[in-house]
Amino acid sequence: MITAKAEAESAVPSVPETGAVRGDPELEEPTWPWKDAPIRALVQRIHQLQAERAQAFRRLEEGHHQYLRSGPPRDFPSYRLTVHEVTQAFAAASREVLAVEAELAGPRAQPLLAGHVRSLQELEQTRLATVALLQMMGAQELTGQDDTLQVHQLKMKVIKTMEAISEVLQDLRFDAESAE
Repeated sequence: MITAKAEAESAVPSVPETGAVRGDPELEEPTWPWKDAPIRALVQRIHQLQAERAQAFRRLEEGHHQYLRSGPPRDFPSYRLTVHEVTQAFAAASREVLAVEAELAGPRAQPLLAGHVRSLQELEQTRLATVALLQMMGAQELTGQDDTLQVHQLKMKVIKTMEAISEVLQDLRFDAESAE
């Protein structure tokens, strides 16, 4: 069992937002907290970002279900706000994942680990695009434009993509242990 103290000691900080991201050009770019971190910490951060992405996917799914149950008339403004918030969360996670990938590919000279991170990013992009398409098709079902076969194929694609993501995360963890 992990105690609260042990959890706090093992916590990896997230990258703070930069002034440019917030639209404030007067603020300087902060130092990247992973510059001298061990590879183990970089991999742990990737896993934390994946947990954040999973939470964002759950929020997107919940928002879509609420939208479908809300009408008629549908509560599109609430759904649009959820999509906007989730998009921001995905973008922030992607920026940080790409920064870790660049750190692994460049200064750390770990092309295998950087390749895993790149694969992970590409798989997450596929997953998000497929989930978005599924949600659009779910809305079409409300208007009688049901394509059950295509919906089933897309759901299977999401499942296969999630399995591939799990495999890449396992490979990343294993290869990172070997790299240290």
